[in-house]
Amino acid sequence: MSTSSFLPIKCFLFDLDGTLLDTAPDLLAALNAVLLHEGRAPYTLEQARHTVSHGSIGMLELAFGSHQTEAEMAARREVFLAYYQANISRYSRLFDAIPDVLATLEAANIPWGIVTNKPEYLTFPLLQALNLHSRPRSIIGGDTLAVAKPHPEPLLLAAAQCGIAPEQCLYVGDAERDIVAGRDAGMKTLIAEWGYLNPNNEHHHWPADGMISNPADMLLWLN
Repeated sequence: MSTSSFLPIKCFLFDLDGTLLDTAPDLLAALNAVLLHEGRAPYTLEQARHTVSHGSIGMLELAFGSHQTEAEMAARREVFLAYYQANISRYSRLFDAIPDVLATLEAANIPWGIVTNKPEYLTFPLLQALNLHSRPRSIIGGDTLAVAKPHPEPLLLAAAQCGIAPEQCLYVGDAERDIVAGRDAGMKTLIAEWGYLNPNNEHHHWPADGMISNPADMLLWLN
């Protein structure tokens, strides 16, 4: 999609899981810890990858179905989150080309930030473990505010912390709630096709300004 009519982009904001970081292997390990705890066979990354952006609840619903009782879900989430918190950065890493994108933004003094639905008690230790915690101008977790994506308020707070008007921010994510939140915040939005998308290509119908399969292509939106 053409960007010729847009105001110049002066700030980049990113979703975390499936956009900035490939956290799927560590989250899969947490899911498999629950399955092992209940004597069930583990899932493969291919089976579970597309649900990672839906968090622990989405992954547990994949493995155990959507008709679990509240008590069953709560007990399984406790095992899942305890394992994940203790092993949060064993395999997680920046997606390929993301390090160069961030270095380019920082060299040009263009602020960037993170807006995720991952709670702060998991977000900050993960970023610290990967030596990323001091680099973003803004880090907004899923419980930083009383609302989370798809509500636009977390994105608006990130823009304010970066000192850039929302209409000059670009938000990149791999879930529909990312695109809806960015649109409602008045930002430009890109779908990260390297992320945890459902294989049925439903993302083609999301209200984004564009889709990119290579992280380096987001730098084209600086022009």
